Amino acid sequence: MILYHGSNQTINNIDLSHGKKFKDFGQGFYTTHIKNQAFYWSRRIADRFDGVPTVTEFEFDLDAATAAGLNVKVFDKPDKEWALFVMANRRQDGEEFHHDYDIVIGPVANDNMARLFGLYDMEIIDLDAVVTGLIYKDLNSQYFFATEESLKYIRRI
Repeated sequence: MILYHGSNQTINNIDLSHGKKFKDFGQGFYTTHIKNQAFYWSRRIADRFDGVPTVTEFEFDLDAATAAGLNVKVFDKPDKEWALFVMANRRQDGEEFHHDYDIVIGPVANDNMARLFGLYDMEIIDLDAVVTGLIYKDLNSQYFFATEESLKYIRRI
């Protein structure tokens, strides 16, 4: 499978420590199978941090990663489990959340969803209302690599 990473520079070597904390699936390396989504992020990052909008392509072998015993979590849709997982990873108060997945695949919680998550945290809405609110959002896809072991199954092309 081909995956894309949008940035302000070409990615020759993946360094997990360069990933920002408190993102949907935690600190690590994010890609997507949607090329237009990667182009969007490359422009956004280049605007914010300078540089040239760049999309780097990777080949990923999910079957090999799974056969090797990597801990892979797939969220097929934005359901309650996904929402709780994303909120735990994004939460910046208290102790930082860490999961034990090597790879996580699922929808993107864009910044517009932060309001829904905030209303849930303030106990203004319940989890069902959060999930219902997600139905009206244009969700994209992300493939997240959390560990050095996971990087053995993605290579730049």
